[in-house]
Amino acid sequence: MRDFPPAEKARRERVLQVIKESYRAHGFDEIETPVMEDSSRLHAGLGGDNEKLAFGVQKRGLTRDDLQAAETPLDLVDLGLRFDLTVPLARFYATHRAELPAVFRAIQVAPVWRAERPQKGRYRQFVQCDIDIIGEPGIQAEAELLVASLATVDSLGLRDATIRVNDRRLLIGMLTGFGFAPETHDEVLITIDKLDKLGPDGVIAELRERGADADAVEAFRAFLTRPQTREFLRFGERAIRKALPEGADDVVVAGLVAIGDAVAQARGEDAAPLVFDPFLVRGMGYYTGPIFELAHPSVPYSLGGGGRYDGMIGRFLGSDVPATGFSLGFERLVELVEPPAATGGAAVALVHDTDAPLGTLLALQTALVGRGDRARLVKRAKNTKLQLEGLAEQGFTSFAFLGADAPASVDDLDLRPLS
Repeated sequence: MRDFPPAEKARRERVLQVIKESYRAHGFDEIETPVMEDSSRLHAGLGGDNEKLAFGVQKRGLTRDDLQAAETPLDLVDLGLRFDLTVPLARFYATHRAELPAVFRAIQVAPVWRAERPQKGRYRQFVQCDIDIIGEPGIQAEAELLVASLATVDSLGLRDATIRVNDRRLLIGMLTGFGFAPETHDEVLITIDKLDKLGPDGVIAELRERGADADAVEAFRAFLTRPQTREFLRFGERAIRKALPEGADDVVVAGLVAIGDAVAQARGEDAAPLVFDPFLVRGMGYYTGPIFELAHPSVPYSLGGGGRYDGMIGRFLGSDVPATGFSLGFERLVELVEPPAATGGAAVALVHDTDAPLGTLLALQTALVGRGDRARLVKRAKNTKLQLEGLAEQGFTSFAFLGADAPASVDDLDLRPLS
């Protein structure tokens, strides 16, 4: 968890503004949810390993008997800090469904918390930038999300980004075809998700160590090491079929192809950077269909991702509602992009002597703010040169020296540029 000095806070806010404006321009509406949810909701088996990282809030008024009777730490908590924005969104929709349109497009930009070991690029408190479409069962939802997300990345000036695409149903079908028992699928997928880090040999070795079915592991090994021709294929049916074992679900493949075609038509063939990845897993247990991950060649980790989670809202509502979402990893993005310059009026520093009339200074500040500028009253320091350099670093664009004879009108200010 970190503090942000004024300059860094302003920089982060400019990036967030670009993201929000891009999302809104694509037809999404911003909502806000509480930072805490019921503990039972956060630990409903929908958040994968992230549930283990949720900060719990201890029940009030616990007695010694309560402490002794508790079998697990969760018995002592009733609330928890949200570990992502998807579980709160599902609860929000279940609560407010009657007030929302049939197809609801939501923006959530807010901090989340996970009790993990901090490391480079990972924090215990961080901001997520989510867009979700609830109520649309078809591929239009996925296509809209990808177009809006790619446009947002473009608006941040991040070129050469790609989105890896897969479908959880293809993954499950592949595991079934290799012979892995259904009850082992989750554990096998955890290992397959390490393919980028461990390589084929490492993944096969770990599956064997975990005691996975030997014949299934051998079938998977043979598929990973099969001879392949080297050729570039754009995202489409040929690329998908070539990357999968025979017998892949035709309906699922056709859906991915249609998503790619729609995105390509919206952005142009050369500006639709989708890549099919048959081993993209995405760790969340709630994904039920297409899944996505945003990547950039300058960093070895993902910058965002998402997918379809049709079963989650039904856990709160009692009836299934189709839903899909995409989340940008703000903390990683903000380190890569150069935010646009602050918009609006000038930023003026009124550098005044101690004998400058306070009422006049405040009247000048009020007038500057009234015309759309930012204005700050600053007592003049002995080292004026250093002081002005500091104001420039803080984002001020001009200044005026004021003394006992300070003018009463902003039109008479001797404004000078801060370079």
